[in-house]
Amino acid sequence: MRKFFLFGMLLFTSLGFSSCSEEDEATGAARMEVRLTDAPGDYEEVNVDIRSVQIHREANDDGSGWTTLDNIKPGVYNLLDFANGKDTLLASATLPAGRISQIRLVLGNNNTLKLKGANARIPLTTPSGQTSGVKLQINADLEADVTYVVLLDFDAAKSVVKRGNSGNYNLKPVIRTLTQAVAGGIRGTVTPAAARPGILVISAANDTIGGFTDETGRFLIKGVPAGTYKVQFTATEPYQNKEIPDVTVTNTQITELPPVDLN
Repeated sequence: MRKFFLFGMLLFTSLGFSSCSEEDEATGAARMEVRLTDAPGDYEEVNVDIRSVQIHREANDDGSGWTTLDNIKPGVYNLLDFANGKDTLLASATLPAGRISQIRLVLGNNNTLKLKGANARIPLTTPSGQTSGVKLQINADLEADVTYVVLLDFDAAKSVVKRGNSGNYNLKPVIRTLTQAVAGGIRGTVTPAAARPGILVISAANDTIGGFTDETGRFLIKGVPAGTYKVQFTATEPYQNKEIPDVTVTNTQITELPPVDLN
């Protein structure tokens, strides 16, 4: 429970503030981030070589239909760096709304282990992970314009397996997944469209997210964490400024505002 409390707090700060209007990005897509955390093991280092992150939409996996996520950060990750509520971003992408059935980590060959008190690293052999990848069930439904985080909780202690008395070790990943909607958004229409106001979404702590309307007066501000906000519309003369208080945003959907008239 403490890990997931810290995870939630980290998400609020790591996601930051993002904004867009409907002219900037088409609706109908969800945002996904894949992040890595660790249940610690009694080792100095457990280094995992992650090359790619892929998702699968179909219920049945026939070997095809895998999509590689954009903005992947390939590299060797020491799992023990991400214990006690810490996490790191592996990949992110904008995806069509709909169901995601599986996620797959494709591993490289540079997986190593360092025992406590040892000077050298020991190779970790990962037969299945180096060929088809480590497949994990997700079964999550992505809603349009909502931001999601898939947390991969890599259990270092259970994933490292000693091979008899040879001094060699295998890496057999044991990973728990948690998929969570972490941000919704605010959508609406401003009249007249020619006003083209600046829009500020302001939290009780005075954290601010900005956006603009498009040429038709529509706006969509994404990546807004759950909470209560005031929304300010700032225009130049002859149009009036306006503020809407107490706008409630949830993590799982887009909040629709009533039409805003700046005449």
